[in-house]
Amino acid sequence: MSKKVPIVCHGHSRPIVDLNYSHITPDGYFLASASKDGQPMLRHGESGDWYGTFQGHKGAVWSCVLNHPALLCATGSADFTARVWDACSGNQLHEFAHSHIVRTTAFSHGNKLATGGYEKVIRIYDLDAPDAAPVTLPQASSGIRCLTWLQDDNVLLCALIEKPGINVYDVRTSQLVQTIETAAPVTSMEVTFDGQYMTTAEGSAVRFFDTTTLKLMKQHSVKHNAEAASFCPSKKRFVAGGEDMWVHVYDYVTGEEVECNKGHHGPVHTLQFAPTYDSYASGSEDGTIRIWYLDSGADATNGNGAAA
Repeated sequence: MSKKVPIVCHGHSRPIVDLNYSHITPDGYFLASASKDGQPMLRHGESGDWYGTFQGHKGAVWSCVLNHPALLCATGSADFTARVWDACSGNQLHEFAHSHIVRTTAFSHGNKLATGGYEKVIRIYDLDAPDAAPVTLPQASSGIRCLTWLQDDNVLLCALIEKPGINVYDVRTSQLVQTIETAAPVTSMEVTFDGQYMTTAEGSAVRFFDTTTLKLMKQHSVKHNAEAASFCPSKKRFVAGGEDMWVHVYDYVTGEEVECNKGHHGPVHTLQFAPTYDSYASGSEDGTIRIWYLDSGADATNGNGAAA
């Protein structure tokens, strides 16, 4: 059986630092990307074809996420702003000023947006009242790298840039209620599209949690430090990538590596399975996005993912 050749998406001129697939919509699914070139982009999720660029940031963009209907896109930037865009027209809808670099943005299932970064403060904006002051959570002990909503938007998880641990906040009381211990700083947190599982990359470890209880389900060690990891529950596979420039596919049950995808020419900073779970995207220091298939083992070649 022949293996499908990965798609290579060009268009960014600097490293890719964040990728986010949308949920499946009546119009298909989409892929948003953040890059240090300051030009966040939107693509067709399956083909990688370029749809448009959200123009306006004046610094590197560290975060680019889509809300659940894929009608809004949020970005966080080194220009000290978080912005919300109309994902269909590309028009900017809101701009939220911060006092330092915004490293992460996260939409709730409702109409709220959480932001965090080097200020060490989590802000929660109500997009139904964008001019209102945001809710702020207790200051973290380090800069904020990742934010993830869980449990019907009642809980917000926070991973720090320089310190191990995952802070768990109860949004209803705005209080820190738990810290999940980790051996190393957490560089990615991802929730599966069905909301049941969370995957974390923590240096040489990839861990899997039940999102309802926040209990650890499984942990695997990886040979090369992973900066990002993503989990496919239906096929019991997870992917991880980092400093060695390769994208590794592992068996979830045994932790055994079953495939190694080579093609990037720099460290892999971000990874995510598509909502169909038949492919996954990786973003690298080399400025390219690659869309791989679970049966793919061939070296990547240029596909139809180039920017128009």
